[in-house]
Parts: sequence; C-alpha cells; structure tokens
Amino acid sequence: MARKRHSAEEIVNKLRQAEVELSKGSSIASVCKLLGVTEQTYYRWRKEYGGLKADQAKKLKELEKENARLKRLLADAELDKAILKEAASGNY
Repeated sequence: MARKRHSAEEIVNKLRQAEVELSKGSSIASVCKLLGVTEQTYYRWRKEYGGLKADQAKKLKELEKENARLKRLLADAELDKAILKEAASGNY
C-alpha cells in the first residue's frame, strides 16, 4: 500500500472532523476508518497537532524545516573548524 504524506493543514482539518464524529458518539476505530488512517496515526497526529489551527500547524512545519536547515549549517561549520584546527596544528 502506498504511503501518503498529509500536509499540516490536512491533518488539522482531519482532526477537527474526527472531533465532530467522536462528539456524535462514533468510536475511534470508525472515525479512523472514515479518515483513512490507522489509530496509531490518529493518536500521533493528535499528540503533535492537537489544539492547533491550520495556520499555526503550517507555521510549526516551516519552523521545523528552518531548524533542521540551521542544524545542518552548524554541523558543517563545526566540521570546517575542526579541519582548520587540525591543519593548523600540523598533525596530519
């Protein structure tokens, strides 16, 4: 079965739909079937995106992406620094 990536906005909308269905008295299993996700996915989404609005979820994803980019830049800079330090000491 092919794996589908959902955008942050889609996840928030699906969680909102799930809340409506659950308030009507549906079970978690039937709500997950309606959304087309597993219960594990539903709980993971609820933990990560529970209580967020669509625009907040989008901003969260953008910040996570920026944070990952900055971490890579820092790792590259630290590597360059270590290489220069080793070359300057003459122990190569």
